[in-house]
Amino acid sequence: MNISIVIPLLNEQESLPELYAWIVRVLGAHQYSYEIIFVDDGSTDGSWQVIRELAIKDNKIQGIRFLRNYGKSQALHAGFKQAQGDVVITMDADLQDSPEEIPALYQMITEEGYDLVSGWKKKRYDSVLAKNLPSKLFNWAARKTSGLTLHDFNCGLKAYRNEVVKNIEVSGEMHRYIPVLAKNAGFGRITEKVVQHQARKYGVTKFGMNRFVNGFLDLITISFLSHFGKRPMHFFGALGVLMFFIGFLFAAYLGIDKLFINPNGRLIANRPQFYIALTTMVIGTQLFIAGFLGEIILKTKSNEERYKVRERIGDEVL
Repeated sequence: MNISIVIPLLNEQESLPELYAWIVRVLGAHQYSYEIIFVDDGSTDGSWQVIRELAIKDNKIQGIRFLRNYGKSQALHAGFKQAQGDVVITMDADLQDSPEEIPALYQMITEEGYDLVSGWKKKRYDSVLAKNLPSKLFNWAARKTSGLTLHDFNCGLKAYRNEVVKNIEVSGEMHRYIPVLAKNAGFGRITEKVVQHQARKYGVTKFGMNRFVNGFLDLITISFLSHFGKRPMHFFGALGVLMFFIGFLFAAYLGIDKLFINPNGRLIANRPQFYIALTTMVIGTQLFIAGFLGEIILKTKSNEERYKVRERIGDEVL
């Protein structure tokens, strides 16, 4: 199979028929073999009924319906697990991503040898103050932190080699940083392509301003995981040694001063250096424990699913 299209969605019943027809028209014109995987992330409107109706008339349609809203990352994770195509395309369901971009993205993966191609909405039709400026700030911080020179990390329109989506873990709200996850997994051929962005035709956006706060917090998380995710003791252990060493120096100073320099001076417990020594040594010990616990968790963590599926349409997960 040439292409798997993974479409996470939440309350997009009006746009789904039009999006489906558009995708079929584009892919049919290029004679690609394909599947379309709709992942309903707990919609409360008629989105799932629309997906069921589409699947009845077209066996290329697959659907996954979550028990409740888990978030876009979990929806992508479920879609990636299901995808069978050589190239996996992700796009949003709100018609702001154009299916006309799919053939060019497919060729960049198959003919130019890229592992991941991220869309860049160079010209946007969103609010300047509410979305455009915060996005520019967010993307600048992501570039500085990750080392990737992408302009639009959070663009929903992306293309992946199948091996990429099978070897990354998308959890929490890490869908914003899939290129970084791919880079950390060893897939270094990552680029971007300018894509067409369209104004929303139906409904309203599902994202509020809090996503930018969450985005920067996730950026800190993924930066830490990139460097110490597989070796937490190297981070916590180093800090623990430093803090414990500082405490030990203060304790040694107090002991030498009391025994040999100023034996008739104030009691050790009445001096501020005593509390500095005590606090830093306790903190150092706690950091060491945190490092050990992190190592134990890495060794024993389970691979339990992070979401619950209510219904499924199409092929079962292999």
